[in-house]
Amino acid sequence: MADQIPVSLRNILLIFIKNPRLGYVKTRLARTVGDAEALRIYRILLDKTRSAARQLGAERLLFYSDFPDREDEWAETEFEKQIQRGGDLGERMEAAFRVAFERGPAKVLIIGSDCPGLTGEMLQSAFDKLDTVDFVIGPTSDGGYYLLGMKQLEPSLFRNIEWSTETVCSRTIEKIRAAGRSFALLPLLSDIDTEDDWLLYEKNIL
Repeated sequence: MADQIPVSLRNILLIFIKNPRLGYVKTRLARTVGDAEALRIYRILLDKTRSAARQLGAERLLFYSDFPDREDEWAETEFEKQIQRGGDLGERMEAAFRVAFERGPAKVLIIGSDCPGLTGEMLQSAFDKLDTVDFVIGPTSDGGYYLLGMKQLEPSLFRNIEWSTETVCSRTIEKIRAAGRSFALLPLLSDIDTEDDWLLYEKNIL
């Protein structure tokens, strides 16, 4: 009997961003620093996210909140531009994963644009971990996650989750365990949601 030829999995990175508009981004941060400063900080976070993604050898699908911007800093030669579709965050993420998996066997990661500590090396590590486990998660200090990866769509991970709460990561892990699947964790990182988050980040990089 001939040895089975392994299926080659393509690496696909999904990136969720908000269109950078005054008064519409980093609203919790804006409560204390103002809309203009919040937008400036968000543009910095976008730059860092873009830099990390460009270090990665993978297909990159960029999902905008409102409309695909054809004239921004995300070059269309490097990022395939789409729009987020669905209601809550879970529905939008599930839809994005479906877009990726419709392209064939793949290892797929999704990230946002709120985590300046995320690097290209971490993204590659996440893809590598999917060689031996079913899911990979990058937890954040506030109880959420900055990255989720899988090689087969599991819709339950996007349903019956209270998004933007401290239970998002733990509930996701519960669902993975309930499905009898394996997972690996990446290093704990911090999102930038508030002025204190930003000040702490600035302090650590100076």
